[in-house]
Amino acid sequence: MIGNMGRHKKRFGQHFLHDQHVLQQITAAINPQAHETIIEIGPGAGALTRHLLPNLNQLTVIELDRDLVPGLNKLAASSDCELAIINQDVLEVDFKTLVPATNSLLRIVGNLPYNISTPVIFKCLESSDIIQEMIFLLQKEVVDRLTAAPGNKSYGRLSVMTQYHCQTEYLLDVSPEAFTPPPRVDSALVKLKPHDTPLDLLEHKTLQTVVRNAFSQRRKTITNSLKTLISISEIEALKINPKLRPEQLSVEQFVDLSNHVSTTKNVD
Repeated sequence: MIGNMGRHKKRFGQHFLHDQHVLQQITAAINPQAHETIIEIGPGAGALTRHLLPNLNQLTVIELDRDLVPGLNKLAASSDCELAIINQDVLEVDFKTLVPATNSLLRIVGNLPYNISTPVIFKCLESSDIIQEMIFLLQKEVVDRLTAAPGNKSYGRLSVMTQYHCQTEYLLDVSPEAFTPPPRVDSALVKLKPHDTPLDLLEHKTLQTVVRNAFSQRRKTITNSLKTLISISEIEALKINPKLRPEQLSVEQFVDLSNHVSTTKNVD
């Protein structure tokens, strides 16, 4: 949640961002344009919302905490921008219903509560075909995983699945002192931009299975972790070293493995 007033609720994972310099940096990174369709997740008390409204013709915010809605309504009443407030769990929102009649792509922004950040990201990735980009303030550890390259200790399932869909960019660090109450971890801002031309993947479900199996035993070679899905000879035929561990494989190699499995096995 982003805000500069109100009482935080632990069950919602709320940490209200109050640092005006950081808010200006985030706004600059978003660079809102009047005609764009921007969705803000977790506006909280509206600190970032206040920075976005003067630049936009319309803005949609998704806020679960009903106690924060009256403050957002006051913002709406005092702004020339059309502010739509959805008082709902973001995990239950159908993003396709937010696409305007002009069919312009969505830009999704916000400070995601730590307790649901990964599920929200995966939900957004499911709708990547209608999203222009996402800019999120997250736990730094999560941003490290999102942006990690093969061979990096942070590279894992989240890295592969996100980078299959998106180009990832680490934007800036945010210290705990920028929030009320301060979280016990550092935060960071990340940009996720869906690829214009995704890799040629036969079945998304199979990619999920291959990646999950591989990283469930990340210390083992892919020969061992994927033995129920693909043989050593089949891995070698794809010009992949079967002795590699999963964190050493590129996204492209995971897609190659997945496409082979899709054509040779029924994956549940």
